[in-house]
Amino acid sequence: MRRSFRDALVGFSIIGGIVLFGGSMLWLRGVRLNSRSWSIKANFSDASGLAERSPVVYRGILIGSVSEITIKPDTVQATLEIDKSDLRLTNPVIAKVVKSSLLGGDVQVALESKGDPLQVNAPMPQAENCSGQGVLCRGDVIDGLSLTSISSLTAAIEKLISSAENEGMVTHLVDSTKQFDRTQKELEDLILQAKLEMNRVQPIISEITQASIHIKNILAAIDNPTTLNDIQETASSTRSLTKQIDSIGEEVNKMMNDEELMNAVRNVTIGLGELFNELYPPKTQSSYR
Repeated sequence: MRRSFRDALVGFSIIGGIVLFGGSMLWLRGVRLNSRSWSIKANFSDASGLAERSPVVYRGILIGSVSEITIKPDTVQATLEIDKSDLRLTNPVIAKVVKSSLLGGDVQVALESKGDPLQVNAPMPQAENCSGQGVLCRGDVIDGLSLTSISSLTAAIEKLISSAENEGMVTHLVDSTKQFDRTQKELEDLILQAKLEMNRVQPIISEITQASIHIKNILAAIDNPTTLNDIQETASSTRSLTKQIDSIGEEVNKMMNDEELMNAVRNVTIGLGELFNELYPPKTQSSYR
């Protein structure tokens, strides 16, 4: 009885080890029992660094892995196994091969949604009515962006240089450089001429500054209450003198217009002339002898 129990225990241990080993192998190969995962395919022009079991992330969260990589004549197609059954992404969705950190690290596939936010009643990716609803569905094929490597960057630079040589861009660039040098020389000449003109204008600016100072001083003196009072008194005196001169002129005009007075003045002048002739008779020619 004890031996039978011992044999059964050994048998069950062997069976458990086989089951555990098989489950581990299935887990390593990405097989999930009773899993609700779904898959999509992504086409890449270059799958450098990508391998099976590479992580698949969305916004930095692990959502699945690469289950298979198939090489086709014009593309490399990767099957992406998504473990999140409730993950709903708006089309268009692209798959980018990226590094897990800025300093390098493992390569992973990052999903990016370029569409508008989904409605609340949008179908799940495994639903039968998912297709045509603007949601990424099970079995869809999306575009992929390859990881930028040194070789691809070098090839792109070589292609750019070849295109530039074919289109004569180098010649145009040289001509543009020469034109820039000429423009710089003309600008330097213009700056030098502007400096000479500023030196010529400097004396005029100095005189204008002095004149401004004098005007400021004059305005300050005029603004002095004592000066304003003197100016007002001078103006009043000038007006009084002008009035007196005007009154004297009016009196003279009246005297000139008085005929009797003018006749009297004329008679007095004639009488004085005759009086002087009698007092001082004119000398004749004989008196000089």
